[in-house]
Amino acid sequence: MSEAPTNPTATPTIPAGTEDVRAQELGHIVLYVSNLERSVAFYNGVLGWPLRMRPGRFPAAGFRAGNTHHDLLLIEVGPEAAPLPAGRRLGMYHFGVKVGTTDDELRAMKARLEANPDLVTVVGQSDHGMTHSLYVHDPDGNEVELYIDVPGVDWDDPEILATPTQPLNL
Repeated sequence: MSEAPTNPTATPTIPAGTEDVRAQELGHIVLYVSNLERSVAFYNGVLGWPLRMRPGRFPAAGFRAGNTHHDLLLIEVGPEAAPLPAGRRLGMYHFGVKVGTTDDELRAMKARLEANPDLVTVVGQSDHGMTHSLYVHDPDGNEVELYIDVPGVDWDDPEILATPTQPLNL
């Protein structure tokens, strides 16, 4: 494993001929889970994420809603695995999943979530100006943002991510 940079403000070196190479899209997310059946019940059953690779010889499940081989892969590591630490820490805070295009669809998703307290915990909801979002913890405590894009937002506005967060009343 590589070590963390010793000078995090250093300017990266871009070798000649590589100037046009860049990240193009987020391809997929892989999560370790303690109980694959329970996590499939959440991601497929509650969220409705299409299951593309069913558990078989390898304790894993793959989901695809977009235009790539898989968006999400779950790998079972068992109940003895160390849980996610609570609070501020290094690493992933959350990942976002678009669940519709209207507040009515977001309300419907909220109803699904609230009907399944054994699989999901709703931890917040926010109006970010550009999105309306629900924040949940999956069965293993991974935070997932379930959102809809607000119609009419100028996505090319460089200030869009600095929009102050407001409470969301659904």
